Amino acid sequence: MSYFIGVDVGGTTSTICMGDHQGQLIELSDQFRTRSNDGPGATVDDIVAEILRSADRLHLSLDDFPVVTLATPGPATIDGVLHGSPNLNHPDWNHCPIREMLQEKLRETAPAIEVRYLGDGQAAALGEFAVRRGDLKIDAKLAQHTGLNLDRPNKQLDSLFMIAVGTGFGGGEVREGKVVRGRKGRAGHAGHILLPVDAFRYPQDRELKVGNTFNAVESAVSLTALTHQLAYRLKLDDWKDHPLNSVEGTDKDRAKQLRELAADGDALAIELFDDQAKALGMALLMLQYIGDYDLLVVGGGVCDLAPDVRQRYLRIAQESFYDHALDGFRDFTDIEFSDCGDSAAVIGAYVDALSANEA
Repeated sequence: MSYFIGVDVGGTTSTICMGDHQGQLIELSDQFRTRSNDGPGATVDDIVAEILRSADRLHLSLDDFPVVTLATPGPATIDGVLHGSPNLNHPDWNHCPIREMLQEKLRETAPAIEVRYLGDGQAAALGEFAVRRGDLKIDAKLAQHTGLNLDRPNKQLDSLFMIAVGTGFGGGEVREGKVVRGRKGRAGHAGHILLPVDAFRYPQDRELKVGNTFNAVESAVSLTALTHQLAYRLKLDDWKDHPLNSVEGTDKDRAKQLRELAADGDALAIELFDDQAKALGMALLMLQYIGDYDLLVVGGGVCDLAPDVRQRYLRIAQESFYDHALDGFRDFTDIEFSDCGDSAAVIGAYVDALSANEA
């Protein structure tokens, strides 16, 4: 029996997924830290070590895995050569042949193994689509452990666009059951669509440059955006006595506490997530104008918001979509949180690897 591996490299953490040739998931790892600041070599070493550990736990050899699909932030070529991702900061990531590097490292142990490449947003859309369609076999215990929702399979689902709000802002499209990669593999970069100025509360919020532009979706909707916005707000008179001002660490460390603070009703945290949701609604509308999808899915770290905050976040995003939409688009209401959470991209990477076997 053959087995297949999906790998998702994020700006902050990475994950691996394993399954068999029939679509049965057998392993979905806990997130492990992406040492992106140490360069791609360190990241590749960590991925291979995690793959070997998981294979050993399952009493499998790396030779049992003919295909691996790697998903990373982009932009990248269709063959997995990265071009200066904003979320991978070491200079060696620029023009890095990350797919080839991982394949060469794995072939030191398994000479016949093949490594494929997908953008992380593309992989997330493919994983979400496969889970929502009920195309995979997932043990209930594994689903519960990883937070997967298997309760609403929809075999009629034909298209979706999924965005992932994390360190950055990824995106990906599935159309007629197939992931859309584009002519050069760059499709789905929704985070770099430009937003109107009223998507930002303060002029300072618009001064975050992501990639080569200001006022992008990722400048408003991402952990990077929250970090930038929080640092400014904590300097305002309204928030000078906020407890985060006394927290040691970086601005990013403080921003990572916002989910918990929002769950406790903290006014500043709620304001920041409200602003993010409003901007997200505008971005989703732009995507729907172009794609006219069956479903728009919100994934990434925001899926881990407390239930009341999640409900508020989604409502504000839907209201923003409606308020800015042309009349002919106001009947669209199918905006939902991911059923896969942070696991969508790694599951999608596995699905892609499996598809190579089926081709």
